[in-house]
Amino acid sequence: MGKLDGKVALVSGSGRGIGRAIALKLAGDGARIVINDLDEAPAADTLELIRAAGSDGEICLGDVTAPGFAERFVATAVERCGGIDIIVNNAGYAWDAVVQKVSDEQWQAMLDVHATAPFRILRAASEFIRDAAKREKQEGATFNRKVVNISSIAGLFGNAGQVGYSAGKAAVIGVTRALAKEWGRYNVNVNCVAFGLIQTRMTAPIGSEQSVATVGEREVKMGIKPEFLAFMNQMIPLGRGGTPEEAAGAVYLMCIPESDYVSGEVLLASGGFVM
Repeated sequence: MGKLDGKVALVSGSGRGIGRAIALKLAGDGARIVINDLDEAPAADTLELIRAAGSDGEICLGDVTAPGFAERFVATAVERCGGIDIIVNNAGYAWDAVVQKVSDEQWQAMLDVHATAPFRILRAASEFIRDAAKREKQEGATFNRKVVNISSIAGLFGNAGQVGYSAGKAAVIGVTRALAKEWGRYNVNVNCVAFGLIQTRMTAPIGSEQSVATVGEREVKMGIKPEFLAFMNQMIPLGRGGTPEEAAGAVYLMCIPESDYVSGEVLLASGGFVM
């Protein structure tokens, strides 16, 4: 018996990296996952891995910032999986520049993906959550549902060259704390996990060719200069960046019954590094 047996978890951006690790961690403890990615191939790969782990899931492709996506994401969980128990707002990326070089489009893109998209998903889920909580109360049953929003150490302390990213990641902390107060009456725990340096394609050392991610019609450069990455690793008390699996473990803590009395909190998963 897994701690999440019978639970349905929506995990945005779960075709790759940290999102995939979160999906696999929750599935490995019994949850059925609604997988999201921009592209079909990585989403299908995640679903195959989930099934190999003995669980199952559904795929909902699309850009989390697109109009109507949130409603479609929620409907996939309700109509094809039977409900919603866990929501992990993980999808995101960094589009960096010093402030004088940040365009309005760049600024808005960071707010859209890191704050507006989670807000829309939670708003879309609110009717199901309210109705389910009221029904369960009438039946004399109590079930805790979980929301985990993903922030960053940049959202807590800021980071040079990341004014838009830092603003978006700070905003989602505000969303977390406000909703924890609104949804406590529905037995929903709303928490946030803020990551430090995690080993993904976003933080891989830049070599002779820089990795590029395609977001809609936009190409965004990924990676960190090797010398800065080495400096960051020296600053982390544990001596290294975390793995996606370790990042997923922090999210998992906020999804299991042991955290049923934890809400409105920000868990910093940074290997001990604080700016």
